[in-house]
Amino acid sequence: MSGDIHIRKDGRAGRITLTRPKALNALSYDMAMAIEAALDDWRDDPEVALVLIDAEGDKAFCAGGDIQQLYDSGRAGDFAYGRRFWADEYRLNAKIAEYPKPYVALMQGFVMGGGVGISCHGSHRVTCESTQVAMPECGIGLVPDVGGSLLLARAPGRMGEYLGTTGTRMGPEDAIYCGFADVYVPQLKWKDLMAALVETGDPAVIDAVAETPPTGSLRSIEPQVAAHFGGERLGDIVNSLRTEDSDFTAKALKAMSRGSPLSMACAVEMIHRLRGPGADIRRALGLEYRFTYRAMDKGDFLEGIRAAIIDKDRDPHWQHALDCLPGTAVSSMLMPLGADALTFEREATT
Repeated sequence: MSGDIHIRKDGRAGRITLTRPKALNALSYDMAMAIEAALDDWRDDPEVALVLIDAEGDKAFCAGGDIQQLYDSGRAGDFAYGRRFWADEYRLNAKIAEYPKPYVALMQGFVMGGGVGISCHGSHRVTCESTQVAMPECGIGLVPDVGGSLLLARAPGRMGEYLGTTGTRMGPEDAIYCGFADVYVPQLKWKDLMAALVETGDPAVIDAVAETPPTGSLRSIEPQVAAHFGGERLGDIVNSLRTEDSDFTAKALKAMSRGSPLSMACAVEMIHRLRGPGADIRRALGLEYRFTYRAMDKGDFLEGIRAAIIDKDRDPHWQHALDCLPGTAVSSMLMPLGADALTFEREATT
């Protein structure tokens, strides 16, 4: 694991660097726990004024979680490993969102899934030319998680439903517009920016080098998103898209045809439940955990991973068709877990 992540103190900063560029810096369980341990160590350390997380390589800050072991354990009938993985990862996501010191994330290339969880809840989220942020989990039989459901719920208009069901990628301006990032700094300036952050421990130096990002695409389609993605249920959204023959509706329907209908329907319901002033990171993660707790034995996760990662046939056999989703399917996945509910506490180890 030491070759996957580099954690150290540097000047006034606590530094975290993901060092798995060949694996697109996929986040393993051990990496997540190392990040949490560092945050705990630095919380009351007077030498650490801020946390700075970045990653090696040009292609990705972090393209998601390392899900091979999740798949292997689930296929073997061991659902406990996945449930522990998600519970511990979600505890880290909450810790980042609630961290008392500035948390600066430099987000180049792909920022997806688990990568969103360790960057987009930070206090200072920096994009560059190559940034591509997305929550594509419905395509593998999950839902937008790691707190991403809350970010989607807070996105303007009905962008959350659109992004969550289609997995559309956001460039720098789109990510800022939708609340997944804060500023745009060309990558040529990053070396000097990091040096200034380390020297001063003051995140205000980011504003001095921030620029206007290149124009994105989401603002221009906001009217179409508002017209079609405001339905109460997934079926309402799909039916609305089918009533219009346009490039937008065709692309949206094509993207949604690749996702798990159960996952997309649950994503829509979760976003609706989290829209409003009462929602916070812990409520979002707790709701996500209701789904992921059941994802292996009752959801489409194992089949989604098989089709996308293992066999790579891109032909998942979802348990429900888009037009034949039982009315109780969503409530069954999102009902409270009782004694198994997410607690944000570490499990005692012996």
